[in-house]
Amino acid sequence: MIVDDDAWRAVLARNRSFDGRFVTGVHSTGVYCRPSCPARHPRRENVRFYASVAEAEAAGLRACKRCLPGDVTREEAAVAQALSLLRTRDEALTLERLAAQTGYSPTHFQRIFKRAVGLSPAAYARALKLERAHETLREGASVTEAVYAAGYGAPSRFYEADARRPGMAPSAWRDGGAGVTIRWAVVPTTLGPMLVAATDKGVCRLAFDEGPEALAQRFPRAELARGGDAFEELLQEVIVAVEQPGSSRTIPLDVQGTAFQEAVWQELQRIPKGETRSYAQIAAAIGKPGAVRAAGSANGANNVAVLIPCHRVVRADGSLGGYAYGLDIKRELLRREKGD
Repeated sequence: MIVDDDAWRAVLARNRSFDGRFVTGVHSTGVYCRPSCPARHPRRENVRFYASVAEAEAAGLRACKRCLPGDVTREEAAVAQALSLLRTRDEALTLERLAAQTGYSPTHFQRIFKRAVGLSPAAYARALKLERAHETLREGASVTEAVYAAGYGAPSRFYEADARRPGMAPSAWRDGGAGVTIRWAVVPTTLGPMLVAATDKGVCRLAFDEGPEALAQRFPRAELARGGDAFEELLQEVIVAVEQPGSSRTIPLDVQGTAFQEAVWQELQRIPKGETRSYAQIAAAIGKPGAVRAAGSANGANNVAVLIPCHRVVRADGSLGGYAYGLDIKRELLRREKGD
């Protein structure tokens, strides 16, 4: 059964994991599309969702020539089925059971799932469990209530999983970087002087017109050090990513926020180069359509400009809105990404 609100959020996010689960009928143009179709989003009132290509065509719609929704492969359908099972089943699903449900061998299914989603089925299930625990915590439950509700056998299991999240430990962020060495440099760019700072895990701060004094205020208990060979190599990658925004997605980051903030930052990184989203679209994409203001606040709390592309978020009317480093830089970043 298709839940229209969930389907519309998937369309706004261009979420590929929903391809094969339904198609989007756009009755103003007479076409139907994949959820991930890169074409401009239609008006909500012109949209209906269909469980299959056959249903859409029975309604008199024709296939979009851009996203080719009728060409859903067996592999795409299998991944979509597995994602639905992982999201809706309370009990743990082994790789063997998922593979059996979709008609593949475990080894082959692991390969196609990871290629489509970016994680193995087991890693995806662990991420879902961790997010459920954080969601329950945000709703005001105690740690004990949250971890058992999410399916952890004991609080220690939750803490172990949380500690494996990439980046500086949450306690170090709260304690001003205590026990962490942060290497930094201020370099000239065509957008102005740029501060880059990184731990041994990744970039923790990228800002324009900001110096080491601001970094020291942000991380008063960290050991701040200039440069270094390993840092220099990372620095050059960052400079290229800034001068040619959208050219690299491999730069490691060391950022920490609330579960909500991190969900927003992850969604920002999914926005394709040259495209923009509104705050409402970001909120809808993470499953919180009523949290538009909170999405804006999370966008503003981004510590690593450009690498987490908060400049790609604009107002609902298409105007630029705000930007921590000024609209001239935001406008130029967007211009470069669009190739104007």
